[in-house]
Order: sequence, then C-alpha cells, then structure tokens
Amino acid sequence: MDYIQNTREETTEMLKTIGVSSIPDLFRPVPENLLLKKRLDLPPAMSEPEILRHMGEIRRSVRPMGEFVSFLGGGCERHHVPSVVDHLVSRNEFATAYTPYQAEASQGNLQAIFEYQSMMCALTGLDVSNASHYDGATALADAVQMCIAQTERKAVLLSRAVHPEYRQVLQTYLRNLDIEVLEIPVKNGLTDLGAIAPETVSRAACVVLQNPNFFGAVEDIEAASATAHAHGALLTASVHPLSLAILKTPGESGVDVATGEGQSLGIDPSFGGPGFGFITATEALLRRVPGRIVGETTDVDGKRGFTLTLQTREQHIRRDRAASNICTNQALMALRAAVYLAVAGKEGLREVAEQSLQKSHYLAERLSGLPGFRLKFGAPFFHEFVLECPKPVPEINKELLRRNILGGIDLGKYYPDLAACMLLCVTELTTKEEMDIFVRELSRIAG
Repeated sequence: MDYIQNTREETTEMLKTIGVSSIPDLFRPVPENLLLKKRLDLPPAMSEPEILRHMGEIRRSVRPMGEFVSFLGGGCERHHVPSVVDHLVSRNEFATAYTPYQAEASQGNLQAIFEYQSMMCALTGLDVSNASHYDGATALADAVQMCIAQTERKAVLLSRAVHPEYRQVLQTYLRNLDIEVLEIPVKNGLTDLGAIAPETVSRAACVVLQNPNFFGAVEDIEAASATAHAHGALLTASVHPLSLAILKTPGESGVDVATGEGQSLGIDPSFGGPGFGFITATEALLRRVPGRIVGETTDVDGKRGFTLTLQTREQHIRRDRAASNICTNQALMALRAAVYLAVAGKEGLREVAEQSLQKSHYLAERLSGLPGFRLKFGAPFFHEFVLECPKPVPEINKELLRRNILGGIDLGKYYPDLAACMLLCVTELTTKEEMDIFVRELSRIAG
C-alpha cells in the first residue's frame, strides 16, 4: 500500500506464507525476454515539501483557459458551468467516479443515475439510456456493436464526417471481429448518402453519422434513417447534446441509437477531460445497451426505490453473451450533467444553443469578408464551421497564440484535402468583442 512501508520481517513472513524465498521468485513465471534487465530512469524520491514545491512550479507554468480567447472545439469546448454543479457533486455522498457496490444500499446514488437517464431520454427523444459511458468515442463504438449484434450483419457504413478520433476508436474495437468498415464519402461538408449503393446498405448492420458532424454541418438525419431502414440496417448517430435544444431529436429523426460526448453539459475542458459518453436507444434495442441501467421499483413496504435492472444483459452473464465489457460508468460526470440539465431546464438549454448558433454565424460572416479567407462549406451549421485560410494553419495558430488566442483545429492533420482549413468553435461564452479581436488579428496575420 502506498506510503505504508512493509518491514523486512513482514516481507519475509508474506513470502514464506505464499511459498517463495525472495521477491524475484515472484517473477519466475514471466518469460525471460519480457523481464526488464535495467533500472528505470526515474528521478530521485522527494520529501513532501519538495513534492509540493515541484507541483507548484508545474501549476505556475500552466496558464488557465480563461486567460485566452478560445475558438477550440472538436468535442471539447468552453461552456458556462453553474456554481451549483461544483457544489453538489463535491458532496461526500457523490464524490466518486466509480459505480457503487452493493448498489441497492446506495439509494441516493441510484436515484441520481435514474434522474440522469430520464433527462437523457427526454433530451434525445429515445426510450432507454444507460448510466453513462467512458466518453463519446467509446459510446459510439459500443453503439455500433449493439447494431452488429442485433442485425447479425458483418459490415458497417461509417461517414468520413464523423470525428476522426471516434473513427479510430471504432476501428480499434472492430479490428479483430471480422467486421468490414466501409467509409461513406463527404461532399460539400456533408455525408454523401447518394454514394451508398443499395446492395451495400443491405449487408450493413448500421449507418453511422455524426450530427452536427465534425465539420459543424447539420446532416439530413431523416434521409439517412430512410436509407438505412429501407434495407434493414439501423442508424447510429453521435450527436451534440446542446444542439438538441433547437434541432429535431434523434428519436424524432428515426435514429435507433444515439450517442455523444457529454462534456458540454456542466463539465470544464480540464486538459481535454474527464468527460462522459452517453448512449440512448429505442426500446427494441434495450437488451443490447451496454453498461448499467437503473430502474424504478417499490420495496416490500410499497415505498419507491431504485435498483440495477436487466443485469442479465450485462456483466453478470457469460462473457460471450454480454452486451459489452463495460462494468462501470462515469457516474460523477453523469451527475454533473444531470445537475446542469436540471438547473438550465428546457429554456436555459435553448438559450445556450441559440446564443452559440447566432454568435457562430456572426463570426462566420465577419471572417468570410476578410481577403483570402472563405467558408469552406455552404451547409447549415450549428456552432462550428470550417474556415479556409490563405496561410498554413499551424503558422496562423502560432501567431494567434502569441496574441493569447487559441485558434481552430488544423484539419490537415485528419484530412489532407483540407490542409489549409481550420475548424472554429463558438459558444455562449464567446463575446462579440472576442470575435472582433479574432477577426482583426487574423486580418493582420494574413496581411
């Protein structure tokens, strides 16, 4: 156990009890070629005051995001977090990121998860939600596996407009499962549904889209649903939760499984995490949903209570029959989302979404008027859009950083044909003054 050192006598006694004479004997089953034959190159140990001083130096070298004007998005973005969120989740009853054991004894935790599930179902317009997932990427990967198990088909149609890192995670999940991943091309910033041959859809388990997609553009989800369902495939969509305050819900659009990254619901960016993933689905897929599900019931006295339900679809059955290998959830982050959603309410969410929409369109209009800059795509967008630049994006971002501005994501890292483009994100926290400064500085850098 850390910081509690065993004495030599205690170590000798433990080794004797398990039948070995020395600590190296414990490693005899490990093949010789896998053993480390040298000391690890680690710094010397520090005392507590030295560690505190060292950590302080690291902290001082890191500048908080609030010191910058930020236009970074791509799945991790700046939004207002009401103070009540931090207040409630820091209570001792909740301050754990892990699922409670002896769950029915933890009625408060179970009710919090149940309320989260109920809110996510209302937000997405679907029938069932799990207790949360690791992140948006793994949620999407497990959603695809749900569809594969349901349809028993061996192919997946994946849009190239889905977040590149989500696609990488999905490829990792499917690499050794004899599943063919077929990419749907992008045309003018949108998934080119017309490029899918009917016979290809007929052998696919699902069509996978993101909405708004990685380029910020709003996809035609209803058309994708019609295409998929006409050939017996399911539709999986990774959605931005805040966009659902003003766009049609996945349930209204014919989506079978909706997933997404929940960081925008009351969680600070914090170096890119933690966040949480969410999965909601139609009732027909209830027993395919991975992770835990909390249900409402009554006890022997008729009082309202909560319990982990439908566990026979999860880790309590044979591994080869289980819905997935997830046996925990991001409960603390899901609680943050539940508190945020409760505090914001329907009108508050709509206000956040509308501000993000209006401000992003203001910035897009200003930038498209700069010489050498233009909007890459003409498709409708929510709060992110792609800007084509007259100079290399890394060079522009380096100059912006010197001016305390975090520029957009360099799309050339993921799409060679978009090497001169950056993805910009605007939220309700972005002010008109910040956008005007950004436009002015971009003009100077380009000139």
